[in-house]
Amino acid sequence: MILYPAIDLKDGQCVRLLHGDMDQATVFNASPADQAAQFVRAGFEWLHVVDLNGAIEGRPVNADAVGEIMRAVSIPVQLGGGIRTRPQIEHWIEAGISRVILGTVAVKDPDLVRRAAADFPEQIAVAIDIRDGMVAVEGWVGASDLDAVTLAKRFEDAGVAALIVTDIGRDGALTGVNVEAVGAVADAVNIPVIASGGFASVADIRNLKARPGVAIAGAVLGRALYNGAISPAEVLAAAQMRR
Repeated sequence: MILYPAIDLKDGQCVRLLHGDMDQATVFNASPADQAAQFVRAGFEWLHVVDLNGAIEGRPVNADAVGEIMRAVSIPVQLGGGIRTRPQIEHWIEAGISRVILGTVAVKDPDLVRRAAADFPEQIAVAIDIRDGMVAVEGWVGASDLDAVTLAKRFEDAGVAALIVTDIGRDGALTGVNVEAVGAVADAVNIPVIASGGFASVADIRNLKARPGVAIAGAVLGRALYNGAISPAEVLAAAQMRR
């Protein structure tokens, strides 16, 4: 299982939100590049970066902070938040982003996602953000009429590198990952699934690995990593253990 420490960008700073609410942001580091370097020193091999302002506005907003992160580290970075057009996808891939995450556009223009996945193999991921069982869009402030499995199946055999499944109701709340919801998506498609939202302790990683069915490919770690509830050494060891 690959672990992705999260760097969520709001107004150029590294923050964590509660339930995806932009008005409930806690600043953990004024320098996202410094935070990225800390994660590398801790032993993580990927970064998960989200432009929160961009997700709301539908365009890149924290591009300068993303550039600083990329200059500070050499490990691969997956980036999401407000990336909704082909030129934006191309820009970030040309800039060196290893994987572009598409969320709102996956609901509103799935053909764009399929074309991008075909043209940029292993470099396109789809964010499936769930609130009350349904997929949310536009920085989690909008709603759709799709459930997670229905959206996931749209991209079966499209060449999508991963699906990132987030339970918004648990995000930042330290209430434990939604193993059932993540597992339902993993079992429904032949696309690697990354779990996100609610991680509270290393036990969440063990629970994901212990579930029957298709193995969960990765996990995005946020607030619990920042506040010390999860130690990098312990969680990295848990992720590497056999099922």
